[in-house]
Amino acid sequence: MLDAFRDAFRLPDLKRKILFTMGVLFLFRLGTHIPTPGIDAKAMASLFEQGGVLGFLDLFAGGALRRFSVFALGVAPYINASIVMQLLVVVFPALEKLQKEGEQGRKKIVQYTRLGTVFFAAVQAIGMTFWLRNLGVFSGGWMGFTAAVFTVTAGSLIVMWLGEEISDHGIGNGISLLIFAGIVARLPEAIIRTWTLLRMGEMNILVVTLAIVLMLVVIAGCVLLQEGQRRLPVQYAKRVVGNKVYGGQSTFIPLKVNQAGVIPIIFASSVLLFPYTIVRFFTGNVSMMIQRFLSPDSLVYMTLYVLLIIFFSYFYTAVVFDPNDTANNMKKYGGFVLGIRPGKPTAEYIEKIMSRITLGGAVFLAGVALLPTLMTRLMGITTFYFGGTAVLIVVGVALDTVHQIEAQLLMRHYEGILKRSKGKTAGLLKF
Repeated sequence: MLDAFRDAFRLPDLKRKILFTMGVLFLFRLGTHIPTPGIDAKAMASLFEQGGVLGFLDLFAGGALRRFSVFALGVAPYINASIVMQLLVVVFPALEKLQKEGEQGRKKIVQYTRLGTVFFAAVQAIGMTFWLRNLGVFSGGWMGFTAAVFTVTAGSLIVMWLGEEISDHGIGNGISLLIFAGIVARLPEAIIRTWTLLRMGEMNILVVTLAIVLMLVVIAGCVLLQEGQRRLPVQYAKRVVGNKVYGGQSTFIPLKVNQAGVIPIIFASSVLLFPYTIVRFFTGNVSMMIQRFLSPDSLVYMTLYVLLIIFFSYFYTAVVFDPNDTANNMKKYGGFVLGIRPGKPTAEYIEKIMSRITLGGAVFLAGVALLPTLMTRLMGITTFYFGGTAVLIVVGVALDTVHQIEAQLLMRHYEGILKRSKGKTAGLLKF
């Protein structure tokens, strides 16, 4: 593996992409430490010591919300805008037609998503600043309030731009890497705090050991989920072209159990966090009741979380994988599944298999996301947010980035980072 990483830095193009990505991540982490004017840092820290949903909100902001920095909203507005735009593309034929018009159509969709990001960022910035003003954390007047809203909104747009720059000129998915960087950056502080409490005798060593074992199990489950696939056997008929014979071989189509990756987790969390921000505008019993229901440790939140993960798993799988295209390509090159007629029957067969394995993958994804949270409540660990959501995002993004680096190496005839032996079947999930 070390040799493969060394080879990666020997390639000028790949080296430039990796260094560019690291530089953008550095700028992102730097921005999370620039505070918004008018915020009382001590009062803000005291507010976050109460735990609850604030720690979960801060998870996606990479610690920026705790300081209410210029990047306090993180990538949440962009994710919300992306969700709405993808749903609108499915609902409105005009947008669907625009998306299929090639590069120009996709640029229009991206532009609409950016405009949606401005709207969501402004709404969330007003809600968060208004809430902090009522709590006495924000000390500025109306001019300071307006300046804070514009600052945080602009910061969210900068985060969106940084994510797009990574996707276009770096390595990996930009938005996912920004979330990944925010989560990983909090680990050293959490480890130090946990170690300090252990030395002071305020935490039980057995509880911490059990938590570490559970985390290792969750990580193993995440890797199994991300790498698991159903291999659909395909036979290609022999074709004679000129004096040469092509085909006549057996291969397979790898259908991933978790085709959507960590997107369902990110989308589901963002959808549930947005209304929580909106109710901060209001006071009274109804507002408090909604906030209590949308708390990450409530039964209502967990139920909605599971349902949204399953929904977005199916939705995003349908967006990125089209059984009809796969079946048509197989038919074009003389491929067929044994016992299934080429064309539409093959597409229906692939769609049926994808529906089954996506359901299994989505349920497993939701279970892994909720299990550590439930165990954390029983263990009483408060030094860090030990949730399956964070672990899934970190593992999923890390694997996706490593796969992209591996693909770049293989394109240039280098040995990949992940070594897979031929015929290896370990780690495959079948339903």
